[in-house]
Amino acid sequence: MNMDFQIKILLLSFVASVILSFIIIPILKKLKVGQNERDDGPQSHIKKQGTPTMGGIIMIISIIICSIGGYLYYKGKEPEIAQRIIPLVVVTVGFGLVGFIDDFKKIILKNTKGLSPVLKMLGQLIIATGFAIYITKILNLGTGIIIPFANTEIILPVVIYIPFVILVMLGTTNAVNLTDGIDGLATSVSSIILTTLTIIGIVLDVKEIVIFGSICVGSCLGFLIFNLHKAKVFMGDLGSLMLGGAISAIAIYLKMPLLLIIIALVPVIETLSVMAQVISFKTTGKRVLKMAPLHHHFELSGWKENKIVSIFCVITLIVCVIGLYSI
Repeated sequence: MNMDFQIKILLLSFVASVILSFIIIPILKKLKVGQNERDDGPQSHIKKQGTPTMGGIIMIISIIICSIGGYLYYKGKEPEIAQRIIPLVVVTVGFGLVGFIDDFKKIILKNTKGLSPVLKMLGQLIIATGFAIYITKILNLGTGIIIPFANTEIILPVVIYIPFVILVMLGTTNAVNLTDGIDGLATSVSSIILTTLTIIGIVLDVKEIVIFGSICVGSCLGFLIFNLHKAKVFMGDLGSLMLGGAISAIAIYLKMPLLLIIIALVPVIETLSVMAQVISFKTTGKRVLKMAPLHHHFELSGWKENKIVSIFCVITLIVCVIGLYSI
């Protein structure tokens, strides 16, 4: 593996993301692509009203540009690696596109509900199904799933594997989407998860994952500079669905979707907190949290945004180290 190229492409994607931020954030401000805060959200978020959103476009452009660079670099040397980068990019951009349509309707067209939940899920379903079929039928990656800590791989029948992959992708994208609620949280947690998956790619010498993972990490870190508290830009559904798409696609490609239960513990808990809140309220009329997802509960308990992000990142770092030991 050409580690020299991997470091260069990571740095290139970081620089591209930073430069694009300087260009795109003023354009978003000029176009008044501002955040609409929920009336029922934390009161501290009201002052964020008008902060440019749909910033996920910064990461998506950086990923596309650098992936083209990675493709061209490998096309002459190892064309198979170059070809295998494409589906990873397509699925990531695809999920981002669903988020873009949702954001566009909400922010530009002033349709507060955005894309209907049915259409939003349908869009994600189409992309996830396409990816599942592509990796099994065209790339012939097989239907194996590695069991963490057990040092073993189980082979699933195609009829079970494809729905399982779809479920993992839909679950991951929406979990990252729920994690995106305070400055820098989804970006920093996703950066750590993506770094872990990229390290696994290095260990297993899966070159296309190392290249694509490095590009995603660099793009995330560049965006994070502008997304940390006090955020100059939010990623929107465009960014969160795209990051969820990238994380799930890489984990599935590595045959390690079950590893996400460990390394993506924060998004998993965020999702469970929403489910617990809804179930409790519908069955007993009482809320188990002050507000869901979980990060809002801590906010309303008096925690500062930076404290929540720091603690959630430390938790993610710990579970990612555990995840690396499990393979």
